[in-house]
Order: sequence, then C-alpha cells, then structure tokens
Amino acid sequence: MNSTFYRNMLASFLVAILAFFSTATYAADTLHVVTHNRVTVVTDPAKGTNTYKAWGKFPSAKEAIRSIKLRVRFACPDSMRCADWDYKDHITIRRTGGAKGVSQDYEIGRMLTPYGGAFGKDWKFDWEVDVTDFSMLLRDSVEIEYNHTGWEPNKDRGWSVTLDFEIVKGRPAWEPVSIRKIYDGTFSYGDSTNSIENALKPVTFAAASQAAFARLRVVQTGHGMDEPDGCGEFCNKYRELWYDGKMIDKRDIWKRCGDNPLYPQAGTWVYDRANWCPGNLMQPDLYNLPVRAGGQHTIDLNMQPYVPSSNPSATEVITAYLVQYKKAAAANDVALEAIVRPSLEDAYSRRNPAALQPEIVVKNMGSAPVRSINIRYGVKGAARSKYNWKGTLAPGASAVIALPGIINGKTGLNAFEVELLQPNGKRDAYTADNKRSSRFKAVPKHGGDIIISLLTNEQPAQNSFALIDGNGKVYHERALGSLKTNTLYRDTLHLPAGRYQFMVLDSAGDGLEFWANPKGGRGKVRLLNTAGAMLKDFESDFGSSLYYDFEVGQPVTPIAQQSSISLYPTRTNDKTTLDYYANFPEDVVVQLVADPGDAVVEEHRYPHLKEGVFTYDLSRFPKGRFFLKVLVNGQEKFKKRIRLKE
Repeated sequence: MNSTFYRNMLASFLVAILAFFSTATYAADTLHVVTHNRVTVVTDPAKGTNTYKAWGKFPSAKEAIRSIKLRVRFACPDSMRCADWDYKDHITIRRTGGAKGVSQDYEIGRMLTPYGGAFGKDWKFDWEVDVTDFSMLLRDSVEIEYNHTGWEPNKDRGWSVTLDFEIVKGRPAWEPVSIRKIYDGTFSYGDSTNSIENALKPVTFAAASQAAFARLRVVQTGHGMDEPDGCGEFCNKYRELWYDGKMIDKRDIWKRCGDNPLYPQAGTWVYDRANWCPGNLMQPDLYNLPVRAGGQHTIDLNMQPYVPSSNPSATEVITAYLVQYKKAAAANDVALEAIVRPSLEDAYSRRNPAALQPEIVVKNMGSAPVRSINIRYGVKGAARSKYNWKGTLAPGASAVIALPGIINGKTGLNAFEVELLQPNGKRDAYTADNKRSSRFKAVPKHGGDIIISLLTNEQPAQNSFALIDGNGKVYHERALGSLKTNTLYRDTLHLPAGRYQFMVLDSAGDGLEFWANPKGGRGKVRLLNTAGAMLKDFESDFGSSLYYDFEVGQPVTPIAQQSSISLYPTRTNDKTTLDYYANFPEDVVVQLVADPGDAVVEEHRYPHLKEGVFTYDLSRFPKGRFFLKVLVNGQEKFKKRIRLKE
C-alpha cells in the first residue's frame, strides 16, 4: 500500500507539472490524482473481462471541492500495437477509505474503445467527463478499477491507459447530501418472457431534510445483434423518464457517429449506434429533480416496448445514480467549462485550428436562471472583444455559445483568453472559474489563388462543399445535389485577404470513401495552389464533415513536404490500388504485412517518387487480413488494413 501511494504521489506530481504546459490554463488550486499511469491494458479471452485496479490519494472529506473531471488517455503500448475492437470498458470506484475500508461499486466512467488497427505507434487521444457528482466518494484513499472487456488476442495488441482525476478545490456550487444507486446492470431487452420493465421498476426515495434538489445521473448504452432489427446496438429505441407519476423526458437512445472527433478508424466507426460510438467516453444524461424536504418521490425509467421476431439478444447497460444536493451556494454563478474554438483539445479537433467564430461552453452553477452574460475574449496580447449573450440557461444546465468575430492568431502557438462577467447583470458570486485560457495553433496562411480539387465518388448526391468568408457568408459552393458521379471538379478562386472556412459535408455520414460501402466508390478532395502543389490534403474516410480554416495574406505558409496517400478498395478478393501524391520527390517503400504478426509478405521500393498509382494483385494469398504500410524516407506515413477474400 505504501509503495503504491508513493508511486501515485510521484505520478500526480509529474502530471501536475505537465499540466502547466497543457492546452488549457486552470485555477492555481488544481490537483491531479493519477491512478493509472500508462497501464498496458489487454483482454482476457478466457473470461471476456480483465481488471486493473489502483489506489489514488484524493482530498480529505474536510477539503472543499469545486469540480472533478476524469481525463482518460489512450495510446498504443510501447511493446504492442493498438488493439482492434470496439469493446465496452468500465471505470469504477471499488473501495474507499483504504484497503480495509468500504467496498463500493460505482461506475464513474464508461469507455467504448476505438477500432485501433490502423493507428501508428505515436497515436494518442484524450477524453474527459465531469465526475463531480461522485465527490462524496472520491475522498482520501480510493481504489479505482479499469475493467477491459473483450476476447481479441492479447499477446500483440492492447492499449496504454492513463486515468487522471483533475480536481479543482474551492467552494462547491452545490453541496452533496447523499448518493444512491437507482439502477445498475445489463438488462435483457426484447425478451418476451422477461420484460426489461421487470428490472427497471419504479424506485422510491425519501428527500433528505437538507436537500433542495436531486440530480439523476444516467449512463445507458445498447448492445447485442438480434434479428432482424440489429438490437440493441443498431436499433433506435426511445426511453422515458417518469418522476412522481409524470413523464418529464423522452429521448432516443441513439448517437450519430459520423462526426466522431476520432477519425478515421479501422472498423465500422461511422455506423450510428444505441447511444455510443467507437472511441467514445460516455457523457451522462443529467436531470435536476425538485424535491420536498422529507417527502417521498418516485423515479421510473421505461424503455420503448419491443419484441424482436426472432433470436432476441439485445441488452441495455444502464447505471443510474441519485445525488441529493443542498440549495445552491449562490443565485448568480456561472462557470466557463471549456473553450471549444480555438483549442488543441482532441475532443474539439474536427473544428480546429480555427480562424472564425470562437466557441465556448458555459454552465449555470447558481440557483437563478441565467438570461444574460457579459463575455470578454481575445488572443493574449491583442485587443479584447466584448459580447453580451442573452438567452435562458436553467440552473445546472450548460450551453455552447458562439462568439462573433475572427481569431487573430500569430504564426505558431497562441493563447486565447475568455472571461465571464456579470451573469444577469449581477456580480458573479464565485469568480475563480470565470476565466480560462486555451493554447491553439494559428491557421495556415495561403496566397489568394486557390484551387478546390474534388473528385466525386459513386454517390455524389450525398456531398456538398462551401467556402465561408470572415463575415459568415458563403463565398463559393457546390450545393447538395449539384455534383456528378466520378467527376473531377477544379474550381479556381481568387480570394481577397481575410479569413475563411472550407467545409465538406456528407449527408450519409460515410465520407468520400468507406471500406464497408464499396458501392460508394472513392472520392478525393484537396486544396492546391495554381502551381499544383498541395496546400491541404483531406482524409476521404471522414464521416459526416470536414472543416479547414485558413487565412489569405502575407507571408504565406511555406509549401510543406506533405504526401497524399490512399488505398482502395480495402476489402477485396484480388486487387487493390495505392494512390500516392507528394509535393516533393522522396524515397517510398510499400510493405504488405500479415495480420496477426508483423511478417512482411511483399515489399515494393519506389526511389525518388513524387506521384504514382500502383495496383497490387493479392489473389495468390489465402483469405485473411493484412496491413499495407507506406514508409517515406524510412518513416511510417500510412497504414491501412486489407480484408482479403472475406
């Protein structure tokens, strides 16, 4: 226990130092508790589950806590490649109060792992979720368990997992009174002999004498593959929440996956699912419920009636906790939760780097509805802008606020600062969380003559693109329904100085290329200068959207030694084609690698290559999976899985 404690203390110290250089600036009273530090996580195929437990030293019960965020980092292990499958992992409080303390069973995080087969060795990604509702339990010595499910091979693939609890000390906005488990389990859904409602029975609770409201925290994901509906993973069913005999919420247990910030992935990452996506740390559904001190109240979750025609296999995995809180400490209190644009955070990577319209997340921490906020913002070292937001933000609710104007970053790294002032025209009762700073990269700077090069695929009716200027107006576009099949469009634009956003949209959510949609074919989009050099090459497997902000002006960003590499099809019975395009000639090696294992079964060398299309006939190989790797000047630049004769 002592050695674990000191290891955790050392890890916490190192992470706290690194946090100073992270993408955001936090309050000086921020503490980091790292329970799992680059732990190599693999499956146990014999059991389907593998647990990793570790202790963390959290603040004592006497210390005031303002907020707790759990940051989860995935990377490829040092000695393995990243794992393949989208498994459901659980992060749980197991014990509190030390080794002889109280046994607990509170799921505080649920991670759906990504399809990692094509990630390079240097890949990593960060997610976070607010776990302040568990602040009563995250005190003193706490044992945290990471439970990795699944059955894939565990000798050559896995994940490197880091769990970092970011704790901000200070007066809580709402002081918790109690926490109680309402539902917790994997419930059969669609079984005519055992309705899910037998498990999701109404739960009655007594409101504490000190309680002003109760917060219901629900995490739910659907799994299974019954016939013919694909439930519970691939069917859209609704859930009702009833409180004291009245339905207060009805929502689809469904999530769109085409805009996942982690893309592309090796598997069916774009398929919409029952409230989750591969490569996704679940965000809870939160409901603030009015209570009568000492009174009896009833909570009831109901699922849409459903019975499949055959082979029921669906399950709904649900945890629901009820936290009773005292009255808010103040009436007028707002917190700046995040800076979405501009930012270096992985979760916001689709919309960054940013040149237009900053975006923030604000939360009402007070008891009064917020109807106005003065916001001051701008790049550090430059003049500040002011914006008076008006709307309605209920107590405990969050809102994404778009701020007018452009983002005047200088070349390289910058800091963007935001401050919230005078909610409802009043002095904010707690100003420590009203300021935030995000580090960001300035957008590239190009000359005014730009070519939009778009090669459409077999389904161009799903695609459109637009160029937006600094005033938010469409400067140039190809509207939905205007594009033709397998056609190369080269639109030459002469742009005045200013900031722009280029966007490409796909209404079906599967981009210009997706391996599981061979009838869709493959398309490609690039931005070029008039000499034909790539200014920006875009991933064709992008899901629902691409965004690229840039500036037109001087001095222009030098032409980079970038290469555009694509492979299609990746599911084949015989041939596949590699398309290579670069701004400068380089030495290229193409390897076909067996999966599993790393045996190179075929290799091609192309010295001083700038552009080429190469077709490989794989029909002589047996049915199976391979990786095609492209090394440029000895460095791996491309890796995609090929499914041969499957």
